[in-house]
Amino acid sequence: MAHPHKSFLDWLGGHLLSCPFKTHFGIDCPGCGLQRSVLALLKGDLIDSFRFYPATLPLIFIVFFTLIHLKFDFKFGAQLIKIVFAGIAVIILINYIYKIYNHQLLS
Repeated sequence: MAHPHKSFLDWLGGHLLSCPFKTHFGIDCPGCGLQRSVLALLKGDLIDSFRFYPATLPLIFIVFFTLIHLKFDFKFGAQLIKIVFAGIAVIILINYIYKIYNHQLLS
């Protein structure tokens, strides 16, 4: 009997890292969902990616922008990085408060 062929993304989905915070305390941490979000993004599913972790796209943007800024030293690059980083922190905080409010921490 032949085994169905699984893609690398399917394999990766079955081997996600466990969250130490959730393992020890039984509730999600503010970063829970990031791995699933990136995996959904790699599969091309923007909606699921956003549902799993709304800060994924801004995080990816800031990482790439920071790398480019380090190479080319944009005039207002450092200020933009600080502003976007603060925005990402707000997104993460709002998402975590939303999960607390809707009792979604025990997913």
